[in-house]
Amino acid sequence: MSKLRFTISMSLDGFIAGPNQSVANPLGMGGMRLHEWIFPLKAFRKMHGEDNGIVNDSNTIVEEMFANVGAHVMGRNMFGGYPGPWEPTKPWNGWWGGNPPFHNPVFVLTHYPREPLKFEGGTTFNFVTDGIEAALELAQKAAGSQDVHLGGGANVARQFFNKGLVDEMNINLVPILLGSGERLFDGTGHDLHGLELIRTVVAPKVLHLKFAKHS
Repeated sequence: MSKLRFTISMSLDGFIAGPNQSVANPLGMGGMRLHEWIFPLKAFRKMHGEDNGIVNDSNTIVEEMFANVGAHVMGRNMFGGYPGPWEPTKPWNGWWGGNPPFHNPVFVLTHYPREPLKFEGGTTFNFVTDGIEAALELAQKAAGSQDVHLGGGANVARQFFNKGLVDEMNINLVPILLGSGERLFDGTGHDLHGLELIRTVVAPKVLHLKFAKHS
């Protein structure tokens, strides 16, 4: 059975996005600072079809994040667009342009049905209205012997986390304070649901914390 691997960048005060998120500013005020550590990396630039880039300990972490991943799951907020029904005349097609960096099937949790979106490079967005277990089952089937990667947003991540479905959690802890916004672990209690810290990597502008279930 493939693993479900969750990866997110988070501030010291527990936020994965700043306040006042919008289509124009999806990460909210100050939220882009959570990802400044990754943008110049060679591994990140390669995912987006770009050359060169920095190679450091974070580069190795990013390569590992997406190694052996055969499918992705994300929430409607991460895929983007306005809340509510899809715009019928000009539906939202994601933040990533004509060649999204996933390169395999992506399962988007939403309350509103929609036909799959296929892009060059192997990315297909599939829209799932039957909840997180249904999305995970479809993703695991698509991934085959490979793992499934879980992205944001916080609400969807908490649903998987609280049901004990996450096999591996990678927190990229960024040394900034956002003060308010979208907090990752609100309402999750004090239980890590079988996950324990197995690795800590210190890198420029970020601390990488890897958790996994007891073997």
